[in-house]
Parts: sequence; C-alpha cells; structure tokens
Amino acid sequence: MDINLSQCFIAVDDHDKALAFYRDALGLAVRNDVGYEDMRWVTLGSPTPGGVEIVLEPPLADPNAPAADRQAMAELLAKGFLRGVIFSTQDVDATFEKVRAAGGEVIQEPVDQPYGVRDCAFRDPAGNMIRFTQAKQ
Repeated sequence: MDINLSQCFIAVDDHDKALAFYRDALGLAVRNDVGYEDMRWVTLGSPTPGGVEIVLEPPLADPNAPAADRQAMAELLAKGFLRGVIFSTQDVDATFEKVRAAGGEVIQEPVDQPYGVRDCAFRDPAGNMIRFTQAKQ
C-alpha cells in the first residue's frame, strides 16, 4: 500500500491575519481559498509543487455545531491548546531571524535539543505553536 500525508489542518480565528503569517512571513503559497456560509478554508503549501498542504480552518468547522461548542473551541484556540505543526528547514537560525523580523511571536529561540535536532518555536496569530527543526549535522 502506498499512502502519503496530503493535508493537515490548523484552526485559526482570523484568516487574514493567518495569511499574513503563513503566506507573507513563512513564504507558503496559497493553493485554494474557499468560503461556505460564514466559514472559510485556505489551503497553503510549499512554493514548489507537491508536499503536504496546510488548511487554515475555523476552530469548529461544522455549520451545525451548537453555539456552546463553538465558544469552547474558540476558548481552547485562544489558549493555544489546539493545533500546531513542525516545519523542517536547512537553516533554523536563518528561519528564526526571518520569522522574528516578520513579527512572529517567539516562544523558543534556536537551541540544540538532546534528541538530535536544532529547533525554535513561534505562536501564529491564532495562538498555535509552530516549530522549525533542523537535523544536526
């Protein structure tokens, strides 16, 4: 069986702010932008074809969800308890400086981890943790 990861989902509360981070600061390319009722999904990926795509979605992407559930998800998102992704990079220090210069909220500056990578972390505008990792040479 040949299976590959195609998409992962990140909950956001403001797609335009999220786009400023993922598209403008990180350099991801917008592949799709779809609205339905009062919801929106934006798909981004590497500027080069292929690879995993990230779908920015509402915290609770179900038009039939009760208001109380929508509120609970919004509160979890605000606390940074929902999603996150880890990107790989060839130069974590350069990536860190680029994202910080673009206004990314720093959680962790680049550090060598005991498990064999150098990494750093930011919060996106919705509060999700975004990590960048580089394999140690």
